[in-house]
Amino acid sequence: MVSSTEYGSRAWELSLTVDHQHEGVKKEFPLSVTGDLHVGGLMLKLVEEIKIAQDWSDYAFWWEQKNCWLLKTHWTLDKCGVQADAKLIFTTQHKMLRLRLPNMKTVRLKVSFSAMVFRAVSDICKMLNIRRSEELSLLKQSEGTLKKKKKKDKNNKEPASEDILDLCNSPVSSGLPANPGLYSKTMTPVYDPVSGSPATSTITWFSDGSSSEHSCSILALSHPTCSPEMLAEMYQPRTLADKAKLNAGWLDSSRSLMEQGVMEEDQLLLRFKYYTFFDLNPKYDAVRINQIYEQARWAILLEEIDCTEEEMLIFAALQAQYHISKLSLSSETQDSTCESEVDEVEAALSNLEVTLEGGNKNNTLEDITDIPKLADNLKLIRPKKLALKAIKTYWFVFRDTSISYFKNQESAQGEPVEKLNLKGCEVVPDVNVAAKKFGIKLLIPVADGMNEVYLRCDNEDQYARWMAACVLASKGRTMADSSYQPEVQKILSFLQMKNWTMSSQTASEPENVDMKPECFVSPRYTKKFKAKQLTARILEAHQNVSQMSLVEAKLRFIQAWQSLPEFGLSYYIVRFKGSKKDDVLGVSYNRLIRIDMATGDPITTWRFSNMKQWNVNWEIRQVAIEFDQNVFIAFTCLSADCKIIHEYIGGYIFLSTRSKDHNETLDEELFHKLTGGQE
Repeated sequence: MVSSTEYGSRAWELSLTVDHQHEGVKKEFPLSVTGDLHVGGLMLKLVEEIKIAQDWSDYAFWWEQKNCWLLKTHWTLDKCGVQADAKLIFTTQHKMLRLRLPNMKTVRLKVSFSAMVFRAVSDICKMLNIRRSEELSLLKQSEGTLKKKKKKDKNNKEPASEDILDLCNSPVSSGLPANPGLYSKTMTPVYDPVSGSPATSTITWFSDGSSSEHSCSILALSHPTCSPEMLAEMYQPRTLADKAKLNAGWLDSSRSLMEQGVMEEDQLLLRFKYYTFFDLNPKYDAVRINQIYEQARWAILLEEIDCTEEEMLIFAALQAQYHISKLSLSSETQDSTCESEVDEVEAALSNLEVTLEGGNKNNTLEDITDIPKLADNLKLIRPKKLALKAIKTYWFVFRDTSISYFKNQESAQGEPVEKLNLKGCEVVPDVNVAAKKFGIKLLIPVADGMNEVYLRCDNEDQYARWMAACVLASKGRTMADSSYQPEVQKILSFLQMKNWTMSSQTASEPENVDMKPECFVSPRYTKKFKAKQLTARILEAHQNVSQMSLVEAKLRFIQAWQSLPEFGLSYYIVRFKGSKKDDVLGVSYNRLIRIDMATGDPITTWRFSNMKQWNVNWEIRQVAIEFDQNVFIAFTCLSADCKIIHEYIGGYIFLSTRSKDHNETLDEELFHKLTGGQE
């Protein structure tokens, strides 16, 4: 011990642990310190004591008991609250982490364990060449979703090393800044719009080794190799409560990985958390488009989102198109791609890009003095509890965001039988193209829940116009909005894919195509149909998409996924204030939905556009939200931490502020202000 006279009476001993890999060198170092010593000075003192020549710049102190990093090196030990009983570990801030991507491939890379998760995800996305990192986050699989897998894989070893893509030598992973040129709009395209394969410039993004092209291929190209056995081993939600388990493990974006119990070499899931895919550009978004497509594909195969048999066959046909096109492309030598071909595909995809972004390509100004309206004979169906459904034809007029209906066209100048205000309602398609059924289900908010109304259209064109108007009205927009016509075209395009006719040649010779149908549909349909039947039905549906390029097939798949009623909903089990039973809360990009857990029926919808404020009582973990017209709701979350829902709401509001006019630098401060909370 050093005498107190030398160091003063305020000196005390602090035990420090150094996390290093040198054999034969001790790891425990007791140092005599004073409270006014700053953290940077403590680091210097420790390194001098260790006497090992190496780069210590990535090292920092981790305070085990307090579960926090001491990153403010100018702070004194007194200001940090460090006393003699503190256990400080001198360890690296960047550590190896395994990430399972949406395409179910695992990558191993070096990530900052001391930065907030929001910043860590941004760095990860730079490594993987994914733009718009704010749409993604890290998910820790909950125990409920791992039980089935653990039982089946109890005796299985860890996956072979060749199954893991090691990116630890990438520029960002090594602690170097990413090349800003990768995000420049003037760069060479990194995605071939015809073949769907990454361009040469993308390959150079990865390491200089021989595996670079393979690395790029895994991230940017789809490999549909799943089997019924593989699907059976994966978690498949059967109920809303099961679906709620999928969203329980999102990490807190305002805290570091280490603070949330993540250890070196742990495996997390990298997923698109927010379903608002902004500025999708086929030229630069090779990996991003493929990973969105893969997340959608697995959600459908694992039945995380419901779809009809007709829709499942469309998804299967689009996957088959990607599979068949890749086979035909690989059998040909493509020395070069004509500029005319690229331009043709880009023109065909421009409308898709608009649809996916929710924007508008042309700048034509609508005549704001002329508010469009729709007027047609439609069938009205009102479900009755103790009787059959009453079906009757009325004359319907759609104006602004309301529908009025009259006994006939002649009485349209008088008072309507009823006027329905669609603002804030839920719009659900009820379509079977083969059976010529074109229905629109409207769930309109009323004081005691949701008023259920069905409209039945006569044909595809009528349905597309009315459905588009209803979708816009639910968001508070009219048909004068520039997104009305693109919405109509999107619906017609989706209906066209459903409207296939039997081709005797294609259907009678399914064995001519090398295809495993069980790779393209969920287990429910592999049990329902024999392999030959399924192949024939997929090829039958494939006729309408057979001329699409690889990229267009992916984008159409994403578009069809976005058209599903449940798209973008993340579920949580909650207990509303004053309620005696649990409900399910669905969180979407523009609304919250209260859902009956037993029946799955929506009870009430609240739109973010009507929200005045929200806050969290961190002591009782209760979220309280105030909407227009003095509507207040409060609930506690039972299936996850309430911070996750709080972050979802703030995150979606943050994403709604993005604009193409701004540069791509994110306002991190605003994000944390909206999502961080004050615990």
